[in-house]
Amino acid sequence: MIVVARVLIDSPLPQLDRLFDYEVPPSLVADAVSGVRVRVPLRTAGRVVDGYLVDVVTAEAPERPLSAVDAIVSPVPVLTPELYALARRAADRAAGSASDILRLVIPKRMVRAEKAWLAAEKADSPADDVSTDAAAWADGVLAPFPGLADAVLAGERLALDAPPRPAADRPVGAWAELVAAIAVQALSRGRSAVLVVPDHRDQEQLRAALEGRAPEGTVVRDDARRSGPERYATYLRLLTPSPCIVIGNRSTVYAPAPDTACVVVWDDGDPLLAEPLSPGVHARDAALIRQELEGSALVFAGHTRTTDVERLVQLGWVRELPAVRRPSPTVVLSATREGESRGARVPSSAFAAARDALREGPVLVQVARPGYSPVLVCADCRTPARCRHCTGPLRARRPGATPDCAWCGRSAPAWTCVNCGSVKLRMASSGSERTADELGRAFPNTRVIVADGAHPVTQVDDRPALVIATRGAEPFARGGYRAVILLDGDRMLLAEQLRIGESALRWWSNAAALAAPAAPVHLVGVAGPVARALATWTQPAYARAELADRTPLAMPPVVRVAAVEGTVAAVEGALTAVREAVPALAAPAGAILGPVPLDEGQVRALVRFDYAHGKTVAETLRAAVVAEALRGRRTARRGPARGANAGTRTTLRVRLDVPELDL
Repeated sequence: MIVVARVLIDSPLPQLDRLFDYEVPPSLVADAVSGVRVRVPLRTAGRVVDGYLVDVVTAEAPERPLSAVDAIVSPVPVLTPELYALARRAADRAAGSASDILRLVIPKRMVRAEKAWLAAEKADSPADDVSTDAAAWADGVLAPFPGLADAVLAGERLALDAPPRPAADRPVGAWAELVAAIAVQALSRGRSAVLVVPDHRDQEQLRAALEGRAPEGTVVRDDARRSGPERYATYLRLLTPSPCIVIGNRSTVYAPAPDTACVVVWDDGDPLLAEPLSPGVHARDAALIRQELEGSALVFAGHTRTTDVERLVQLGWVRELPAVRRPSPTVVLSATREGESRGARVPSSAFAAARDALREGPVLVQVARPGYSPVLVCADCRTPARCRHCTGPLRARRPGATPDCAWCGRSAPAWTCVNCGSVKLRMASSGSERTADELGRAFPNTRVIVADGAHPVTQVDDRPALVIATRGAEPFARGGYRAVILLDGDRMLLAEQLRIGESALRWWSNAAALAAPAAPVHLVGVAGPVARALATWTQPAYARAELADRTPLAMPPVVRVAAVEGTVAAVEGALTAVREAVPALAAPAGAILGPVPLDEGQVRALVRFDYAHGKTVAETLRAAVVAEALRGRRTARRGPARGANAGTRTTLRVRLDVPELDL
């Protein structure tokens, strides 16, 4: 009898995404427990690689001897069985590797931080209980949602519409208090809560909402903005049995918090929650898988409802839990009146609202793009100005400045129009900085604050000021903005994206939620279903209508979509395998789109399939990726390619549930 360790190798190679059996030497048996980091040899490569010991069993010695575990890197079991099951399930759904997901979750080992944690663990004291006042506060915040506390305790899947207003006593949004109250109530029952938000500004609001309400040491910050030792120390804290509240971004959805009562995903429509790294599992999908495995509650909260969540609501998989009374901001659809110039960017009604509001406090003006003038056109024929080197759009950084390219950065001092030969340029758009200049002249002796990617501002005081912010970069104002003006809405809706209506409604709703109670919110120059949904504050109804429109078109999220990229032969082979595995995909004309040519001899195809076929399609495409990787490895052994195949990449890339379809 020998002790056999089943090891998951930490490698990006798809053919190594499985468990390998290794013999555990007698000297390492005592430390060989599930979840520890190990080093094991790879026979074919002749080298030692890192991995995780997933399982340890006692078995008969096989006829062919097993390779032995080379070393146990650390005695700390950093890979819990629940985390491995979640990573394995999520990777299989996305036709990816479990090690790629674990690489996002488990930080690199830091020896000093690990020794400090091991020493502190021996003298660890139990955490303080939630105070009576904090528990009463949480009950009061959750009171407008009848049955919410019991639903979380029962492990239900819920969809909540957060109140669109600032909090009364702290410089945070009411949504942050709602999410914090759910976490405090879970902590009062001796269980953990995982809070997943898009960015660091949302994290700061949650931390401010929990300050003084959660016991010291129970709020754990989990994000990549800290140093390596801090991240590793935080991860080790999650491995202790003490309940906690974890706050972080998209990868936090995998955090191995002890005895998790609920996972809350805030604003799941934000693109920051879509994982760009392989295998590209969205935080929403990972949370659904985790809830199914653990049985913990799952809450999707936001000021808007995505079509993805609405589809689950209609299926009955997620339950909509409305508030007793749904508050809404005062939204005005502003347009130019008779006698006003049609080119006026700010109608008289919105201008008057801003003038009156500035007597009391700050006013928010949301614009589409940063910079001064992001788009330049020919002054004579209105042809867009392009760079002669890379054909990128020309822009102006300030009045009278030489235009430069937004792509390559080259300046264009001697630009001429390719259509009419004119040398005159015209500013066709106004960015945040130009808008600040224009409104600064219209409202003299008024503070003007620009908030965008180049000028990050997270919070402003309650003194009068004009705050010009790009979408998503709006700072929080104490007490709320006295007026909100949403500009460039018509240009936002012109973007060629499948979800542009959803995105625009989310941008505007999040900005409207920053307004003080009864403060006017002016949406300028927009009409149609999106504007009506904002004015009536019926975002779930808009999501239902969008879902109904996409059903006959077989567009996400009604169906799932896989993008397959690679050489012509590799893509055609993968598509053939999919057609054979799922005969239903061979019949519809639009089930498989492409292949279409890309750069460097590559092609791409899109596969649209029902959720019922998801497992089969994912397994088939994953097998094609592994087969292509092995084929490329054998080709590399024979030497470099020659002739027409020289320099051609043989890697087949697969991405399921593409965030944005470029159709």
